[in-house]
Formats: sequence, structure tokens, C-alpha cells
Amino acid sequence: MKNTLAMENFESRERARKRVDQIKGFYKHLTAYLIVNGFIIAYFITEKIADGEPALTLDTFELALFWGIGLGVHAFSVFGLRLLTGRRWEERQIRKYMEEEEREARKFK
Repeated sequence: MKNTLAMENFESRERARKRVDQIKGFYKHLTAYLIVNGFIIAYFITEKIADGEPALTLDTFELALFWGIGLGVHAFSVFGLRLLTGRRWEERQIRKYMEEEEREARKFK
């Protein structure tokens, strides 16, 4: 029994660690996106203004747009629907399933 609990605790900790690593990876990706695209967009705007061209065109933001799509996919892979549904929804679902399990367990007592 003690070994089973220790193993479950270890597995739970491993799942939590992997989840934290996924979230950290996403935030590193987001940071790189913001820094790199900030510099590139500033460079393009500066160059276009110096050349007398319109600065705010699609090609100024093209890299940020496509990289942003990739970043969105990464965010969805890490956060899933929680990104869209929010924490309150998640908490309600957890409570709902816990209550269902409790009702099922009472049937066998």
C-alpha cells in the first residue's frame, strides 16, 4: 500500500513537472516572439520611413503574423480549450466530475 501511494505520488509529480515544463516552454516562445518581432518591426518601420515609403504595410508585419499563427498553435497545444473557456469553467467541470464520482462511490457502500 505504501509503495503504491509513493508510486502514485511520483507519477503525479512527474505529470505536474512535465506540465510546468510545457508552460515554461510556451512563455519562452512568447518572450522570443515579442523581442525578435519588436526589433524587426521597428527596423522595417525605420527603414521604410527613411526611404519615404509607407511604414505600416502588410510586409512590415508579415513575419509577426505567420510566427503569431505558430505561437497560437503552441498556446493551444499547451493550454487547450482552457485558453477559451477560462478558469471558472474548468473549476465547475472539476467539481461536477468529483460529485459524479462521489455519487458512484456511494452506490457501492
